[in-house]
Amino acid sequence: MAKKPGSKQLILEFFLRNLGKILTSREIQKASGGASEWARRVRELRNEEGYQILSHKDRADLKPNQYVMETIERVPAFSRDISNETRAWVLERNGYTCQMCGVAAGDPDPLGGSRSVRLTMGHILDKSKGGDDSPHNLRAVCMNCNQGLQNTALPKPDRIHLLAQVRRATIEDQRVLLAWLLKKFNLKIENQNES
Repeated sequence: MAKKPGSKQLILEFFLRNLGKILTSREIQKASGGASEWARRVRELRNEEGYQILSHKDRADLKPNQYVMETIERVPAFSRDISNETRAWVLERNGYTCQMCGVAAGDPDPLGGSRSVRLTMGHILDKSKGGDDSPHNLRAVCMNCNQGLQNTALPKPDRIHLLAQVRRATIEDQRVLLAWLLKKFNLKIENQNES
């Protein structure tokens, strides 16, 4: 008997069938077979498999519950290369307890009713900021705290501080930022050097 595709595969197939079309979170969840963790599967497709799935954070014309895959081209993705040995070493070092809230592996989950606490590896310096999978950049965190970390955003900088950061950036980083802003707002600039 053929194995039924998982929710991540169903979501990917849905995006591929609707390439370039704006999809809502409700449509994606329905396509996933009703998976409660559909948003996590979308993040995995984007961050771990390199699919360019855009949201309102990437394009100004998208609403918070809208997503679009414009191309089947994939970009380099974060790898999940934490070995079993590293995982065991970090868990042992951290006493099999969450380094954020202190719950121990196997304890009753304070937020999950009948579930038990499960620990995962959390990065001290996020991979998107240059962190790696070395034991010194990893800590044991429970699933609740890890999800909370993913949902926590840095406070938005005010305009003065943001402009100061951009001014201090390298020319190359400023060009990358400009290209991203032009794409986000669907703008084009004419070359001012042409006369």
